[in-house]
Amino acid sequence: MSLDVLVPAAWRRRRPRYRLRRLAPLVAVVLAALVAGAVFGARRAVDAQPRHTTMSLRAVVKTVRPATSRQLLHGRPRLAGRLRGRLDAPAAILVDARTGRVLWAKRAHERRPIASTTKIMTALLALREVPWKSTIVVDKRATEVPLVKEGLRAGERVRAWKLFYSLLLFSGNDDAAQLAISAAGSIHAFLGQMNAEAVRLGLRDTHFRSPSGVIDAGNYSSAWDLAALTRYTLRNPVFRRIVRTKRIEVGWAPPTHAKVYVNNNWLLREYRGANGVKTGYTHEAGWCLVASATRRGRTLVAVVLDSANMYSDAKALLALGFRHARS
Repeated sequence: MSLDVLVPAAWRRRRPRYRLRRLAPLVAVVLAALVAGAVFGARRAVDAQPRHTTMSLRAVVKTVRPATSRQLLHGRPRLAGRLRGRLDAPAAILVDARTGRVLWAKRAHERRPIASTTKIMTALLALREVPWKSTIVVDKRATEVPLVKEGLRAGERVRAWKLFYSLLLFSGNDDAAQLAISAAGSIHAFLGQMNAEAVRLGLRDTHFRSPSGVIDAGNYSSAWDLAALTRYTLRNPVFRRIVRTKRIEVGWAPPTHAKVYVNNNWLLREYRGANGVKTGYTHEAGWCLVASATRRGRTLVAVVLDSANMYSDAKALLALGFRHARS
């Protein structure tokens, strides 16, 4: 066989080896990059998943972890047996707002319907979520709640701060419903937030069925829990300013033009130093009052539930606390 045939064949066999030899470094770099990327990606996925899971669990725990009782109220009633006369209220409590010290108590953990004192929790949550000066378009759902209502009209535009004053002074159930919708998207969602907040604050004898308190069944609290909730909510300066207001006139769109909100808490006019907080009444709950007063730099909170003489009962408790201010 002629060598002319064999030589080209040998050259063709060498050519692929020469190309592979030149491409080998490039292939190695690409393979190394792919392997490194896969390892890094896997490592990142493994590392990220536990961190994500841990943060989610922490977030969940944070929302449901109950506060201990000592964070809001604590101690045995320091002034037990020192009250002059007797209270009409079957359940009541007196606490020091600054320290959380319980001064006097009567069936303080008894679960009872609480009527519109429910709106203390509504105000607490809505003040967090609804900007004070924001403009709210009234939802039709808010106009359909039972009385008592200030008369919001579906579709009308109103500044949020006006609803807060009506909520806590006039005690409008439509205001409570609208603030709930504005804060959470729906009344149902807001109720979930109310009950979650009750758990977070350690209010063991509290459950909400409406943002207004107009529903008695399943809407309850205790004198202890209401005092604890009030002590916590009074940390909000806006809330404090609203509940001490006796009367306010606000402008309104035509044809209303103006509204006057008068505070239902007549203790503000009858007791020196009174500065809050909320009244309530339904047939089942009876007359309820969460009262606060400040004298000589000391603020007390009194809660009386189902009392035919709620102002007299509140005055007696507050007087007891101020009389023994250093006890």
